Amino acid sequence: MKGISILGSTGSIGCNTLKVIEHLNEFRVVALGAGRNMPKFAEQVAKFKPALVSCDNEESAETLVQELHKLKAKVPEIQLNSKGLTAVATHKDADIVVSATVGAVGFVPTLRAIEAGKRIALANKETLVMAGELMTAAAAKSGAEILPVDSEHNAIHQCLRGEKTAEVNRLILTASGGPFREKTRAEIENATREEALNHPNWKMGDKITIDSATLMNKGLEVIEARWLFGFDADRISVVVHPQSVVHSMVEMVDGSVIAQMGATDMRHAIQYALTYPERKPNCVEPLDIGKLGQLTFEEPDLDRFPCLSLAYKALEMGGTMPTALNAANEIAVQAFLDGKIGLGRIAELNEAVMDEHESRPTSTLENVLAADEWARSRAIMMLGKTASAQLRG
Repeated sequence: MKGISILGSTGSIGCNTLKVIEHLNEFRVVALGAGRNMPKFAEQVAKFKPALVSCDNEESAETLVQELHKLKAKVPEIQLNSKGLTAVATHKDADIVVSATVGAVGFVPTLRAIEAGKRIALANKETLVMAGELMTAAAAKSGAEILPVDSEHNAIHQCLRGEKTAEVNRLILTASGGPFREKTRAEIENATREEALNHPNWKMGDKITIDSATLMNKGLEVIEARWLFGFDADRISVVVHPQSVVHSMVEMVDGSVIAQMGATDMRHAIQYALTYPERKPNCVEPLDIGKLGQLTFEEPDLDRFPCLSLAYKALEMGGTMPTALNAANEIAVQAFLDGKIGLGRIAELNEAVMDEHESRPTSTLENVLAADEWARSRAIMMLGKTASAQLRG
């Protein structure tokens, strides 16, 4: 049986990965990393019995041990913070590493897994946004595979199977449009936290749901697609598809369009990444074509959703500009979730940080980490001293 490590096991992707593993019954969990949801983490550890686990800090570790004792389960080796995540990602018995943490926290552990030659089932798009050049160069050197778990990139990967790159005209990423697809710019800018978290199609974590509401998520996916598939920004398009049935498309040079369709269930993409190049029956309800009704597509409105434009701009500028954008966005989204700024301020803060950032090459880890740290500090400073203290806390 192949060994699997999961970074972010208590999140949506992590939980669904464990469901897929349980369904397939041909993988064993060797290591798990989680944040602070220790009751759920303890249940996972007790059930899948990994040899190694990682959590945020000593307090979380103590809580985990207490929860495991309640379950009368064996306590595995426990490591902490980023060093712990890196240990999980590079575990000697892990053939596949599912990178499913949220934000930049998964960057270095995923890089180390790539350097170790693991297959990466990548759901943490921020790693390629921050340092696509560094990541892909490391994969080329080590022979590591990077298989996308994001439904859009997973769909593109499926559409490209057997196709010649020279015969591809462009990649087309689909976007649901989020909860504000039909709202005015003023309504979007003044939206409440609850409204922004009310995604019409997908159940995801808070951060990615807010990114979907601003279309920043799609912008980050454009940057990720550039590094996954090697296409420049002008050959990666976004189209709004409210039904979320067509997960993405590839347009060929002869005008043919290949689309991948499926249910709105991440277990399909996760299983594809784990079993590739094989396809196997899964536990997802198949798509009933006869009941689909109308499928619609429309161009994204960049005036109402400026974050998408910022992502294209960052990609075109290159270097550490996407790194800075990603860092600023993480700070801005958290500030919105904490009730410190309105939704419209997210794009404003992102743009302000980009305007001040001096881009550097992303060929070294030091440059990437320095740009990430600078952008976070600058974004926090722009938010003001009160927000700074709360965000750092």
